[in-house]
Amino acid sequence: MRPMGVGIIGCGDISRVYMEAASRFSKYFDIVACLDIVPEKANESAEVFNIPKVYSHLDDLLQDSNVEIVLNLTIPKVHGEIALQAVQAGKHVYNEKPLALTRDEGAKLLGSAAKNNLTVGCAPDTVLGAGFQTVRKLIDDNWIGNVVAGTAFMQCHGHETWHPNPEFFYKPGGGPLFDMGPYYLTALITLLGPVKRVTSCTGSAFTQRKITSEPNQGQVIEVETPTHIAGTLEFTSGAIITLITSFDVWAHTLPCMELHGTRGSLQAPDPNTFGGPVRVFSSSAGEWMEIPLLFAYKNQSRGIGLADQVAAIRANRPLRAGGDIAYHVLDVMYALLEASDTGTHVMIQSTVSRPEPMCTGLQEGDIEN
Repeated sequence: MRPMGVGIIGCGDISRVYMEAASRFSKYFDIVACLDIVPEKANESAEVFNIPKVYSHLDDLLQDSNVEIVLNLTIPKVHGEIALQAVQAGKHVYNEKPLALTRDEGAKLLGSAAKNNLTVGCAPDTVLGAGFQTVRKLIDDNWIGNVVAGTAFMQCHGHETWHPNPEFFYKPGGGPLFDMGPYYLTALITLLGPVKRVTSCTGSAFTQRKITSEPNQGQVIEVETPTHIAGTLEFTSGAIITLITSFDVWAHTLPCMELHGTRGSLQAPDPNTFGGPVRVFSSSAGEWMEIPLLFAYKNQSRGIGLADQVAAIRANRPLRAGGDIAYHVLDVMYALLEASDTGTHVMIQSTVSRPEPMCTGLQEGDIEN
């Protein structure tokens, strides 16, 4: 079957990774158009990656009949707005994370897509890589028994020392929770299922951040969102997970993610990567051992979620990196902020099913056997 035509909106840093992925997943999608609010970026991308159409206006791209899926790589605060326009124009959408800026925006997007028989996919797709698919299989095969507890840590000192445009990381819809939390929450939901309730404490070490990276060196950013979030998540399965995301930590030695079950423990890799290592402590063996990765896509594989979306459309099955998961992640993130503001537990109103695992024995570039 022919690949589906993709139109990219937003030709910033992350777009290059998707454009490079097009050759790997060529049986699933082909990038046929691009657009950016800075025309030079779109023109440069088109020249480097042989993209046939460059548009200056969103409406023109959305009217292109060759564009069947919009890959929305805009800044987070307009994810929902742009995606909704694409759906209303009859296009499937794959969003970078987060799905939208608010719950209402996310719900409206998913509702409109369902009404028009369209699909919404959303990053991150790192959970479809070899590392977390191996973790998923170990859990499903009962290597550590029932998961009862765990920890997940994403801690650094923010982006103003290296990112070319770090301001939005410190505004509503940014911060460590909305920037990096989707990687951790998507992984946990893929492994354990939906979240039932949360509580948390949030804060900010600094009210201002000074940019030391180019081209905005010296600019001062007013911090308008929490930069340290310490949360407790209770899953419907009964597992209780401690999640900390922070831009207020200079350095740490904590693991990215550990899960503890009735028969053993498991160390998962960085959820922002596709590979390992994956380590298991068995109560019977009495020691940690590294487990070989059992699936394809060990290296940089962004674009696999978009390829899976095309495969899902063809097969009329649910997406593995779907908008339903992304909405549940969005719901949980807002609940963590609300729990801190109110000093309470917050019940999660949305729910979701775990996506189907990836197939074993795949060749690079394939989604299905």
